[in-house]
Amino acid sequence: MADRDARRRAPRVLVIIPTYNEVDNLPPLVRRLRAALPDGDVLVADDNSPDGTGKVAEEIASGDARVHVLHRPGKEGLGAAYLAGFRWGLDRGYGVLVEMDGDGSHRPEELSRLLTAIEGADVVLGSRWVPGGRIVNWPWYRQLISRGGSGYARLLLGLPVRDVTSGYRAFRAHVLDTDLLTRVASQGYCFQVDLTHRAVRAGHRIAEVPITFVERTHGDSKMSRDILVEALWRVTVWGVAARFRKLVGARHT
Repeated sequence: MADRDARRRAPRVLVIIPTYNEVDNLPPLVRRLRAALPDGDVLVADDNSPDGTGKVAEEIASGDARVHVLHRPGKEGLGAAYLAGFRWGLDRGYGVLVEMDGDGSHRPEELSRLLTAIEGADVVLGSRWVPGGRIVNWPWYRQLISRGGSGYARLLLGLPVRDVTSGYRAFRAHVLDTDLLTRVASQGYCFQVDLTHRAVRAGHRIAEVPITFVERTHGDSKMSRDILVEALWRVTVWGVAARFRKLVGARHT
């Protein structure tokens, strides 16, 4: 009876998986995720993948009522896919919304860590850079870019987290309010930094749990020079603006 009452009180969980050309990665990922989270739902947000990922997602959904597909008109970037997924989930009353990459780099078996931690937080980041976190099969320069990007954003924006660019994270629904969803316009690395920055500024409780990040085995990385340049430019602008506001505020006190 106690277990049944606890399940009744637990918030509904939606895991959002953005996809673009992930036809080989999606089926095993969804199978593992459904095994790890049998009472949760999955939303595949596909950007009209030319390799047929959207069709495969529909086939999976046709045999599982807890898997849903959001077809988008074209490749608009990670941030736009997540924002569309958030709106879809909020409109349907989910209490916790989870980001998870579609390439298999985030292990579904570790999702329970995020969901346990969010019982005492508003946002939980699956972190590669806290004790217990690690990366498998990444070259040194990718690790340098990730560590450097997180460190730069953390220092410039004053963020109290280690893995600012993590893409494996859980949000309580109230964090993703209309104001946040309409203001976030960044993509890639910068989208994750933007969300974290806004959550911190809004006073939300943020926790980190260690994860193992595994490099994809199928398909190509979506990381590009343009995404890195956007992240560097936007973080610098935000950091300068924050220091300017602090300086103006200090002069008026």
